[in-house]
Parts: sequence; structure tokens; C-alpha cells
Amino acid sequence: MVAQEIMDKAVDIEGLSFTYPDGHQGLKNIDLVVYRGEAVAVIGPNGAGKSTLLLHLNGILRGNSVVKVFGLPVEEKNLKEIRRKVGLIFQDPEDQLFSLTVFDDVAFGPINMGYSEPEVKQRVTQALEWVGMNGYEQRSPHHLSIGEKKRIAIATVLSLNPELLVLDEPTSNLDPRSKWSLFELLRQLPVTKIVAAHDLELVRALCQRTVVMDEGKIVAGGSTESILSDVPLLRAHGLAPCLD
Repeated sequence: MVAQEIMDKAVDIEGLSFTYPDGHQGLKNIDLVVYRGEAVAVIGPNGAGKSTLLLHLNGILRGNSVVKVFGLPVEEKNLKEIRRKVGLIFQDPEDQLFSLTVFDDVAFGPINMGYSEPEVKQRVTQALEWVGMNGYEQRSPHHLSIGEKKRIAIATVLSLNPELLVLDEPTSNLDPRSKWSLFELLRQLPVTKIVAAHDLELVRALCQRTVVMDEGKIVAGGSTESILSDVPLLRAHGLAPCLD
């Protein structure tokens, strides 16, 4: 039973703290387990440590604790495999899109993983189809709308068939139509998801479980419905209550 539970853990973090070079403590004794197939939201005010936490999931940042992803400790020898398993989507798609064409951006990961040219093409085609952007291969990503850029950014990680999708404020700067279109896309992707968000509508619609962060700590956690119904908790941590 214990072995099965370990196998079912997508993310296992125990006692994680992290201090930036300027002395600011970004994370304080974080404990978090996310199981395969879950969609978990991380909510909190600006500066709560949400993005800092996400960046530990593929080794961009590393604190004082062992972070395990699908049983693999996030350390140098495992980074290539972990970064194949973990698709990290930044808040600003401009941080993820840097090539002259959409094809080149989406192909970047598979090429770096050493896939053959036919497999790279197949993965690009499949990833763009998943996000509804097939036919955009030769378009410049920098001339697309923000909603289209977000979809292409997601395609860049889907091209590696990740087992965990980690999204930082996925609906920021999107108009309502683009936001709900993106939600439908995310809802249909059959992977484990961790979503850092201020958008409590998205959290309610997409995530079964929610943790609340503030000042680098996890201060509450539970079912999304129970967390978003706790108006005093939301107000205490700078989050507008989600009204029906």
C-alpha cells in the first residue's frame, strides 16, 4: 500500500524553504503532495511565493529540501528526465516564445531531447492540434494575439508529452472569451495539473483541490469548494471571494 502511494505521487515536497540571493525568504517550510491525475490550485496574493514554488518543480530554483517529481529527486542528474515530465507554462508567453516561427518554438524541446526529424514534425503537429492551432506553423508567434500566444506556449510543452502541467496565472491578460476557451482546453488535457492563479473563477471550474499561500507559507488547504466558500479566509489573505 505504501509503495502504491509513493507511485501515485506526482509531486512530493517536505519542509521546503528557499531564500533569494538578496536575503528575501521566498518559501518557508512548504509541505505539499500532489497525486497523479489531480488538478490543484495554488492561490494567494502577489508575493505569496506561488511562482517561486512552481519554479522548484523542474529545477529552475532549488531550495534546502528534496523535491520529488514522479519519484525522482529534483537534482542535476535527473533534470533532463524531469523537464520532459514537467511542462512549465510561464505567466507571460513572451518568456516562452523566442523563435521566428511557431513551428520552431514548438519543435525546440523535441529537438533538444534528440528526437528524429520525422518524430519532431509529428510531435509539433500533434501539439498544435491539441491546442487548436494547427495551420499556424509558419506564423510568427510575436504577431499573434495574447490568447493565441498562450496556446502556442502550452503547445511548446505538450510537444514533449508531459505528465505534469504547471501553469502560472494562465488567464492573465485574457479577455473573457479567450479565458474560457483556454479553460476548456486545459480541462480536456489528461495530465496532472498545478495552477497558480488569482482567477478564482478558473480555480473553481478547473481544480478539485486548492492550497492558499501567503508570505512564503501554505496557510490553508482543502477542497476547492470549501476554500472558495471561506470568505474570511480569502479576505485575510488578500483574495476577493468568489461569488455565485
